[in-house]
Amino acid sequence: MKHQSIHEEVVAHMMENDHFSRWMGVELLEVREGYSRIRMIIRQEMVNGFGIVHGGIPFSMADSAFAFACNNRNNLSVALDVTISFIKAMHLGDILTAEAREVHNGRSTGVYLITILNQRDEQVALFKGTCFRTGKPLIGKPTSL
Repeated sequence: MKHQSIHEEVVAHMMENDHFSRWMGVELLEVREGYSRIRMIIRQEMVNGFGIVHGGIPFSMADSAFAFACNNRNNLSVALDVTISFIKAMHLGDILTAEAREVHNGRSTGVYLITILNQRDEQVALFKGTCFRTGKPLIGKPTSL
């Protein structure tokens, strides 16, 4: 049995309680300190009236990757400011991968860039998120910050 790091434990706890990410079909691929990578497949109910993916879907996917990356030190962090740029249309059946990378890890804030790629490794969206760190643990006792 593989021993989970605190980062993996925190994200597993988050995912267990994250009904929306589970509804989207988010699959955790990788978690490490200040980083996460997830994947999901676009389903029919995620497509808008124009026949392309509703913008809320890649936004929500990026937001989940952001949350997993900025919270995985076991320091409850909430979104302070987020933006997204839609670079390329997404379609039914697309397999999207979101990768969240930490740009800044401060005592009270963190900044993350989340790239979303499709199954052809084409970048389809870019999300930037700034989080506020509350200093409260998500699981167990606080860890050193």
